[in-house]
Amino acid sequence: MTDTPRIRRVGLQGLLVQFGDAMSEPANRAAIAFRAAVDAQNWPQVRETSTSLVSTFLSVDLAATPPEQITDALTELLHTQDWYSAPLPAGRTLWEIPTLYGTDAAPQLEEAATAAGVDPDTAIAELSQARVRVLTIGFAPGQPYTGELPPHWDIPRQQALTKSVPSGALVVAIRQLIVFTNASPTGWRHVGQTAFRNFRPDSATPIALTPGDEMCFPSVSEAEYTRITAQDTSGDGGAQRVVLK
Repeated sequence: MTDTPRIRRVGLQGLLVQFGDAMSEPANRAAIAFRAAVDAQNWPQVRETSTSLVSTFLSVDLAATPPEQITDALTELLHTQDWYSAPLPAGRTLWEIPTLYGTDAAPQLEEAATAAGVDPDTAIAELSQARVRVLTIGFAPGQPYTGELPPHWDIPRQQALTKSVPSGALVVAIRQLIVFTNASPTGWRHVGQTAFRNFRPDSATPIALTPGDEMCFPSVSEAEYTRITAQDTSGDGGAQRVVLK
């Protein structure tokens, strides 16, 4: 990170503040914390902010606003603290999402466990007890990338695509977990199944999660999962929520 953070222009659409060249916990922490700090400035030139795994993006009309004006303000804000060890914003949510591991509903658990060097029971125990951060949201509307898992879960994607996994599928690769928002082909291994729907287009809050939220995926039985899918209409999939201070 010797040459980061760095500020880059994105055409005339805005500015990108990069905190790393590859995913790491400190760089992701910095991106999330810095975005919150930018939002708190209420700069009139900034139309919107967002984060990727290691960057903060500011949507700014650079045809109307001199880039140097925003760059200077960003540089000053960057110098106010060490963003790589900054506290994450208050008011985030911890989501505990009931998950059915293995069975025909999530048929690649054993394959993923083998790739991680553990047996299936250990895999379920580790994945169901892990507490991971929403690193970013992307690829499909509302699709969260979460992590990071312990190093032995740095398993590669598959060589071939799985034709389709269903909405709510919990998949794993490269120390991350993803909950799919819609049926989709994937190269990630399908290890669990949830009834959680992060993208809710008819809701006042179409995307329930935000980067910086935390998630865990406790294991439930097939009977409990069936009960949840039959009764839940909110999209929460039986999830419990805790506001983090």
